[in-house]
Amino acid sequence: MDAYDVFKKLTKGAIFRKNKNPKQTLKPAVSEDNNISVKTSKVSKFLNNGETSQITLLSGMSHEPKTGKKRKLLDENEIQKKKRLLEQEEINHYRNINNISVVGRHVPNPARAFRDFNIDEDIKQNLIKCGYTEPTPIQKQAVPIMLQGRQMLACAPTGSGKTAAFLVPIIQELKGPQKQGFRALILCPTRELANQSQRECMKLSEGRGFRIHTISKIKKALTQYGPKSSKKYDILITTPNRLCYLLKQDPPAIQLSNVEWLIIDEADKLFEDGTRSFRDQMKEILVACDNSNKKIAMFSATYTPIVAKWCVHNMKGLVRVTVGQKNAAADTIDQELLFVGTEQGKLLAFRDLVRLGLSPPVLVFVQSKERAQQLFNELIYDGINVDAIHADRTQTQRDNTVRSFREGRIWVLICTELMARGVDFKGVNLVINYDFPPTAISYVHRIGRAGRAGRKGKAITFFTTEDTVNLRSIAHILKESGCDVPEYMLKLKKNRKSEVKKMAKSAPKRDEIITIPLYDRIKGGKKKKFMEISKRMKSKNTKDSTDVKKKQGKKVSDQKKKINFKTKETKKKTIKVKKKLSNKQ
Repeated sequence: MDAYDVFKKLTKGAIFRKNKNPKQTLKPAVSEDNNISVKTSKVSKFLNNGETSQITLLSGMSHEPKTGKKRKLLDENEIQKKKRLLEQEEINHYRNINNISVVGRHVPNPARAFRDFNIDEDIKQNLIKCGYTEPTPIQKQAVPIMLQGRQMLACAPTGSGKTAAFLVPIIQELKGPQKQGFRALILCPTRELANQSQRECMKLSEGRGFRIHTISKIKKALTQYGPKSSKKYDILITTPNRLCYLLKQDPPAIQLSNVEWLIIDEADKLFEDGTRSFRDQMKEILVACDNSNKKIAMFSATYTPIVAKWCVHNMKGLVRVTVGQKNAAADTIDQELLFVGTEQGKLLAFRDLVRLGLSPPVLVFVQSKERAQQLFNELIYDGINVDAIHADRTQTQRDNTVRSFREGRIWVLICTELMARGVDFKGVNLVINYDFPPTAISYVHRIGRAGRAGRKGKAITFFTTEDTVNLRSIAHILKESGCDVPEYMLKLKKNRKSEVKKMAKSAPKRDEIITIPLYDRIKGGKKKKFMEISKRMKSKNTKDSTDVKKKQGKKVSDQKKKINFKTKETKKKTIKVKKKLSNKQ
């Protein structure tokens, strides 16, 4: 049965007419045979011309329009709650756009421009003079937090403006110079980073007359900052070792009782394990800063659980700020992993890059100061303006090399992990990891010297057959940054934690970077040379044989462990079977 047929049956005997005269009503003509009750009612509809129409309806049908439920009027408190929720959603959306994640209670809203910072006009002008057109993501969130006097742990990529993020609130809070001694202390892992932070602080505090000091000469510092000094200084930027040396003097050659802000730059480096750790020095410094109103802020490009745990236990009202992904490289760096086979292949690969054309300035990272000097001796005769910087060089030599590299007189700078932390060289186009980095965190900091402040850069990492311990973790960093990575690198097996820790603590032994034959390097006659060569060859063969034996011994021990485990399992099974049989009997 169709819908039309249903309609015909239901409306049988009913006549629908549209009357021009609204006063007259229509009566339906109902046949005597059909017992259909028809109800007539007037329904007025306003037409376009203002006339009304009357519609005849069947019984049981209502013609009155249904009205919706009346909305309850909201109270003022509820209206304000909704407004707050909308504002919070808008703030969260803005944080997501800038890749900012925040953990903490009552976190202040991020600033959108310099005018939103609650700072004086002269500091805003100094920021513009330094080349900042708008605040970076870390500055948008970190500056309002520190201006409220909150303690913070911040993690942001390399070259994202972390130095200005902690200097601006300090300059605003200290206001001007006073004769109270040091009121702000900034700790850095290297002297180069401390000098760089001092230069940045001088630029941002221009016109305020702050006395900003770095401990460059210990003999001068022993008398300059003692209890009998004039205390005409405000901000101290230094390394932990030099500061601890002054604190250990009897009486202490420096006083830190008036420190209001303690800033720890590159916090993961200062809190790491191993022989190069600064943990003991950090404890001494924290004890010396005994001001009850002391506030701590930590900044780093990489996140480590050790630092996070320490902050949670020792910093009240902590706010954690993370920009981007944790332990990830900047998106502006084009990364590449280059297989070179052996140690000899590294020098060939580097010379191929030079032949194809390098765009200076270039940073080259090696694992030790001895290898830095060896590579310098090889490249100095290749027609490249090259120099090396490491811990064995004096402070004046290091300062001169850094200055000449900044001025463009040096094209290629060979360095160790010393320069991987925080040092900002504007315009570094290429970073070459000549020796494979010991950890993934070290890799992030090394390549972070390129692609700073939004500029594009490139990073090439050489690796050999012996560098497979951290290859998988570094390959994942490349993938997260959007770089092409071969699938076999991502599918490599995870190494044991003991092997990874061993790699982080001590670098692997590598062949020397020397192309001169051993015969020419040994001084003396032919007999003496041949004797020395044979001794070295024997020692090398014995080392190789011992390494092979160790590997074989490990395999045998592993096999024995498996056999012992299997025998123990079989014994347990036999005991269970015997018990079952005895129970049945």
